[in-house]
Amino acid sequence: MAQDTRHSGAQKGHAMKDILQELSERRGAARLGGGQKRLDSQLAKGKLSARERIELLLDEESFEEYDMFVTHRCTDFGMENQKPAGDGVVTGWGTINGRMVYVYSQDFTVLGGSVSATHAKKICKIMDMAMQNGAPVIGMNDSGGARIQEGVDSLGGYGEIFQRNIMASGVVPQISMIMGPCAGGAVYSPAMTDFIFMVKDTSYMFVTGPDVVKTVTNEQVTAEELGGASTHTKKSSVADAAFENDVEAIAEVRRLIDFLPLSNRQKPPVRPFFDDVARVETSLDTLVPDNPNQPYDMKELITKIADEGDFYEIQADFAGNILTGFIRLEGQTVGVVANQPLVLAGVLDIDSSRKAARFVRFCDAFEIPILSLVDVPGFLPGTTQEYRGVIKHGAKLLFAYGEATVPKVTLITRKAYGGAYVVMASKHLQADVNYAWPTAEIAVMGAKGATEIIHRADMADADKIAQHEADYNERFANPFVAAERGFVDEVIQPRSTRKRISRAFAALRSKKQTMPWKKHNNIPL
Repeated sequence: MAQDTRHSGAQKGHAMKDILQELSERRGAARLGGGQKRLDSQLAKGKLSARERIELLLDEESFEEYDMFVTHRCTDFGMENQKPAGDGVVTGWGTINGRMVYVYSQDFTVLGGSVSATHAKKICKIMDMAMQNGAPVIGMNDSGGARIQEGVDSLGGYGEIFQRNIMASGVVPQISMIMGPCAGGAVYSPAMTDFIFMVKDTSYMFVTGPDVVKTVTNEQVTAEELGGASTHTKKSSVADAAFENDVEAIAEVRRLIDFLPLSNRQKPPVRPFFDDVARVETSLDTLVPDNPNQPYDMKELITKIADEGDFYEIQADFAGNILTGFIRLEGQTVGVVANQPLVLAGVLDIDSSRKAARFVRFCDAFEIPILSLVDVPGFLPGTTQEYRGVIKHGAKLLFAYGEATVPKVTLITRKAYGGAYVVMASKHLQADVNYAWPTAEIAVMGAKGATEIIHRADMADADKIAQHEADYNERFANPFVAAERGFVDEVIQPRSTRKRISRAFAALRSKKQTMPWKKHNNIPL
């Protein structure tokens, strides 16, 4: 009897060894994706493999993989003979600087990273977990698109992913990294996420490729011209930034995640800071030139206010007349929207309004306070702007500021004219603290235009007009009329800006504001 027990124990031991051996072999095969040859080809194109990307993105040994052995269920077109483990996407969770994120990384070496029903199911599973557990989703896209052999099942898979992008919007941050092809229906998932980053020369996005474009419109265009990183960061604004290679893109996403909360149920992280909150910057006293038509770099003000001068800019290559991005004040994340006098004199137009409105809404969704730095001469005039709907697009920024309930602090450095003054987080849109420098000019318009309207009768007399202009300047080209009305809370010294703005946000940390009940608003899209 004892011998039988020993014998069966030995058999179990062998069986356990065999099954562990099988697990190890299966894992090894799954990790190879489409095989060494295809991995080498990926490397030759300057691209990392799906797993290398995850390893670089996440903290060392923090990745917990799910669904490594999932295979597709298609039996058409001989697909039953090709069932690679993982089905072309690596999914799971891990940490970035100790904070949890969910991640999926498409594997171009497996059936071109094409999306099947099961591939989509894997992505949906981690998106559901991210919403439930409150953590960002980072998707690395590198796919030939829908798996044609699966037909409508593949399209259904895309639809399921899209629905989750919509449900997760404003619940957890969603970041898309385009690290290879992303075409057809595949582009709509990244389009609904909060940030899109591309890699120069190896990634592209378009709804229809160059061949279809040539057939339908007779235009000859390369994939790079049609949907490369330069196109989407400079012309279309589809992407927020483009980087030299996979490694740089991944490093920048790690940096961005450090500014963001894990979900809408949490505040953004607070980092240690080593910068004196009361630091005086005497150079700011001379930042605004004496000549009101001379530009200056608003970025200088942003970096001089920020902890350690660190500014994470979003959409730097698009609509340069407005700056958007993140800084920290006393270790806490703040979203910055700033007119940039160096580009188009800092006017608001269609592109800058759309760019800033989207950014303001992201900040509001995730409880990130908003700092607005204002030097705006107005909206850009002209038929091009009017025909393309500047009224509706300008209203987007107005709407975004007015609906935001996060702490809002505004500083007017120089010009704040006309409707653009109101739009840029004025007191009237429920901004909490509104400061102005002594150089601020808050008026309906500039002195020259105003004089020509008010004193039309004196237009023939140059001396009289010059005198009227000087009078208007003295009366209105300053912040004091607005301060007398309470539209500006305080006129501050430029050198003390960091301290005053930091204290304003500190006072607003426990702000609670409720809007009237509604299912959702109808922003002018």
